[in-house]
Amino acid sequence: MLKRILIIAFLSLILMQCARRGSPSGGPIDETPPKVIRLEPNQKTLNFNSDRIRIYFDEYIKLNELRDQLVVSPPLEQSKYLISPQGLPAKYLQIEFTDSLPSNTTYTFNFGQSIVDNNEGNVLPFYKYIFSTGNSLDSLSISGQINDAIKRNADSFVSVMLYPYDSVFTDSIIFKDKPIYYTNTLDSLKEFTIENLKSGKYLLVAQKDQAKNYIFNPSVDKIDVFNNIISIPTDKKFDLTLFKETLDFEIKKVFQAGENRVGFGYVGNASEIKIENEMKINNNFSSIVSFDKETDTIYYWYKNLELDSLNFKIKNDTITNTYVHKIKSADKDSLIVSFNPRNTLHLSDTVSVFTSTPIKKLNKKNMKLVYKDSINQEFEILQVNPHKMVFNFKKTPNQKYDFQILPGSIFDFFDKTNDTITKTLRTKKRTDYGNISIRLINVPSFPIFVDLMNEKEEIKRSKYLSIRAGSVRFNNVIPGKYYLRARVDSNKNGIWDTGSYLRKTKPEPVIHFPNLLDIRANWELQEKFIFK
Repeated sequence: MLKRILIIAFLSLILMQCARRGSPSGGPIDETPPKVIRLEPNQKTLNFNSDRIRIYFDEYIKLNELRDQLVVSPPLEQSKYLISPQGLPAKYLQIEFTDSLPSNTTYTFNFGQSIVDNNEGNVLPFYKYIFSTGNSLDSLSISGQINDAIKRNADSFVSVMLYPYDSVFTDSIIFKDKPIYYTNTLDSLKEFTIENLKSGKYLLVAQKDQAKNYIFNPSVDKIDVFNNIISIPTDKKFDLTLFKETLDFEIKKVFQAGENRVGFGYVGNASEIKIENEMKINNNFSSIVSFDKETDTIYYWYKNLELDSLNFKIKNDTITNTYVHKIKSADKDSLIVSFNPRNTLHLSDTVSVFTSTPIKKLNKKNMKLVYKDSINQEFEILQVNPHKMVFNFKKTPNQKYDFQILPGSIFDFFDKTNDTITKTLRTKKRTDYGNISIRLINVPSFPIFVDLMNEKEEIKRSKYLSIRAGSVRFNNVIPGKYYLRARVDSNKNGIWDTGSYLRKTKPEPVIHFPNLLDIRANWELQEKFIFK
């Protein structure tokens, strides 16, 4: 019996090994992109007069993100051609023209990375089909690279365009006309090349074209224009640095924002704005203006109004506009008070109190700040703007602070006061933070801003050096990864200025420290920032 069992076990083991040897492995993964096997008509055809182009492949292909990836130069209205098949795999790609093409023009269809095989998604990168409606192909080209005025890296999908410089050229061409030549950096390139160009003089423009319509919209698009008209042919490499313009001040809408509040939605710089009411008002009428920069809105608050409308005069620099606003019913505004920060008070933080309605008066006697549960802490109260006040006091590491704001501490514009507010904040140990000391070498000019930024390039700390300095230091920095940059205040106006296309100005210089900094707890980091 035992012998029989052993024989059966032996035979089973042999069968299992045989089955294992015979199981399929699936073979190697196909990593080969689709291959073009035939063209109708041929590549670089002259005197092109066909109503369609067909590109045949050795396997089934599909088109991914064609709208984003396809670059046609010179630009063609999408209504003038159809590309098929879309959505279904096929062994060919067809371009069908629905209208006649201009004569003596060299066209390039660059499919970017949209052509992929149907099964594995292998990309046929940057496939181009070129043809001419004239007797020859234009063969000149220009190239260069794209940068960003303020960010470390340029955006993807940047349009680079050439406009003819001729007898009818005006600066407004980028606002209303399409370029004569065009390319796009797509999603993987910082460099650009525009090929198949005719000799001539051109305006060179780079644009982050949000609407993808070849028209510059300064409210959403970044732009840069090469300083001089360029002549082609040329061997010069062109550097273009995109910037976002600050729009000229303009009121976009006027609306009833609250029962006693009119809102003015605006674009541009409103730092010098003045709002006046021109109508004769009763003696006990009063008003105040406040700004909400997050929503680009100016609020005109009023009380004791006995009229049904207000007549506003708004002045900004040399511009004056008038608006008549009919008072409408709206929800009543109430006083809401909030603290920042909410829990942890970092040693580099300030303690701010925000109000939903404008502050009219502060009474420090009804406010109290206690540490170590029983010891009164000396403090000052600073009103920063109509909606913000700041507690100014000396902070101690590893400490608990109790804030108490009793009724009668804050009176708002409508003479309402706050309810009792209590808040507890705790500081951390000094060893929970890192410090960074930066030597500044070859700084071209002062003043400068030195910005410490997180990995999203959001400014976490910034220092303005108005006079020549050899170093800058950030203490009590929360541990983490940081970038460092300097913004040069060339005109010494206390802000970093961007550029303007129509005014022919460029952004003030920005220099990035090349490496990502690792600031650790209880650690002193020392770096040399060499300005190149």
